[in-house]
Amino acid sequence: MTEPASPAALGSPYGPAFDRAAEAMLVLDPVADAIRDANPAAARLLGYDLDALRSMRASALHPDQLPTLIVFTQAVQARGRDWTHALSPRHAEGHGLDVECSGTLLSGEPPLLLVSLFDLDERRRRLVDTEADAHMRAGLSEWQRMERIFRDIERENQLILRAAGEGIYGVNADGITTFINPAAERMLGWQASDLVGRDMHSTVHHSHPDGCHYPHQDCPIYAAFRDGAVHQVDTEVFWRRDGTPIFVEYTSTPIRDRGRLLGAVIVFRDISQRREADERLRQALAEVDSLRERLELENAYLREEIREGGHHQGIIGRSPAIEATLRQVDLVAGTNATVLVTGESGTGKELIARAIHEASRRRDRPLIRVNCAAIPRELFESEFFGHARGSFTGALRDRVGRFELADGGTLFLDEVGEIPLDLQGKLLRVLQERQFERIGEERTRIVDVRLVAATNRDLKAEVKRGRFREDLYFRLNVFPIAAVPLRERPEDIPLIAQHFVRNVARRLNVPDLRLTEGDVRRLVRYDWPGNVRELENIIERAAILAVRGRMRFDLPEAEGTGPVDPRRAQNAPSSEAAPATEAERRARDRADIAAALALSNGRVFGAGGAAELLGVKPTTLASRIKAHGLGGTGRARGQA
Repeated sequence: MTEPASPAALGSPYGPAFDRAAEAMLVLDPVADAIRDANPAAARLLGYDLDALRSMRASALHPDQLPTLIVFTQAVQARGRDWTHALSPRHAEGHGLDVECSGTLLSGEPPLLLVSLFDLDERRRRLVDTEADAHMRAGLSEWQRMERIFRDIERENQLILRAAGEGIYGVNADGITTFINPAAERMLGWQASDLVGRDMHSTVHHSHPDGCHYPHQDCPIYAAFRDGAVHQVDTEVFWRRDGTPIFVEYTSTPIRDRGRLLGAVIVFRDISQRREADERLRQALAEVDSLRERLELENAYLREEIREGGHHQGIIGRSPAIEATLRQVDLVAGTNATVLVTGESGTGKELIARAIHEASRRRDRPLIRVNCAAIPRELFESEFFGHARGSFTGALRDRVGRFELADGGTLFLDEVGEIPLDLQGKLLRVLQERQFERIGEERTRIVDVRLVAATNRDLKAEVKRGRFREDLYFRLNVFPIAAVPLRERPEDIPLIAQHFVRNVARRLNVPDLRLTEGDVRRLVRYDWPGNVRELENIIERAAILAVRGRMRFDLPEAEGTGPVDPRRAQNAPSSEAAPATEAERRARDRADIAAALALSNGRVFGAGGAAELLGVKPTTLASRIKAHGLGGTGRARGQA
């Protein structure tokens, strides 16, 4: 018994024209979503076995296009004929096909559709072949004309490549150089004959800017013909023939032929000058930021200094001791010598430092003050030399140290004797070498700083006790200046007191404050263990307690609590008090006259004049003024 023939072997019920047609044809049942028949051309186009194709659903050929399929079949049923490019039937291998679907309504029940599938890629190839046939039929003259056209195009392309300012070269899918233009030859130092046919990456792109190896698989140029994407790189290096790097930016564009990646074209330009300009700009901006930060710190520091010491308008006094100090200031200010100011607390050591700075060539740069006694031990280096961000816990940003702030100016180290012994060596190194490093930073910074130090300690005795380095002491003690205590220059007390009274009256908004002769006498007699600072505090307290401008001084007499010289305690009740010497009497007399002149604004004669305040004749006072040398200093004048 013979096997029954397969449907394919029996032929289609639609006849030989259907079976032997060159176009792919399907008979669809849109209601049942079934393929009722298919011809061999359809099986070849779609890649399915003919029997399998005849048993498939129509929607299985269009798994992602069911709405489009429904619209097409309904249009054919409504119009009797329709076509579309929107449908892309799925090939057996999984890819979609670019086809034109043409549908015709067949009579019968249920209504069936005859759908013809035209391969558009095949149609385009036929058109190209048709045009080629036409050119061939046109004869030799047409071929010669086309050859001239192509030759002209090639010449124009060569002219463009030669004229281009950018470097241009091509590589095939193996990375082998296929062409290179003259601009690329100039930039790379290679001839085209040296590069064409060579692996381009290993020739000019083999290393990163730091010299480390650049693997082929990481090269964006080669990636262009592997992934088919355009790759743009802002900064890399190509290596010249002489081994020097050239910084470039480039674009690698893939070359395709009928969807197949053949290689890439690379267009690059030399950005070395731009990179150098950007680097100079970056450095300039960094320097501007550094200067801005430094100026902000200087301004903040100066505002703090103004708040703390703005009421000090300079060194006040006309005593021989002050005049001697000012002569020393004038002598040393014009040099860069290190100055050590010594003296008791409150004697105005900082004012001497400011006077030295203001009289020096560094006056246009800041005077930076550091209170060494107020710096915690663990912050000493950071305060003096600065630190880099992250150098220790809490270092959230870069910090400029006081030495760097004072660059070009003067650094005033107040209470220098309070610096711990183990940290004095670091200070000595900076003073000797004029250079330092911030904490956490390897960069060495050079500074030009004039140093003025101050202390109320006897540093020589501290050296003997082993609490101060001898080499640092000698480094600081180049030009010593002693700040004279207030009790040794009583003739300056009225002037300083009057200055403080004016300042306190303005600051506390207390009008009509005045000093009387009795007030001045009491101030002159007091021993001033706290020096000028104590005088200022007593003036301020008296201003607060003032009644109708009359200041009330809470000041002990000679028998008070202050450390008073026994020889000057003239009002002390002790019967054993030593009498004043002639020199002390003359000094006291001179101080009284200076105080009276200060209170009378230099007037000797008339009501309210110095003679009236002292209870002596004006002629007598004039003689005493001359004898004490107060004529120019006290601004003695006749009756106003």
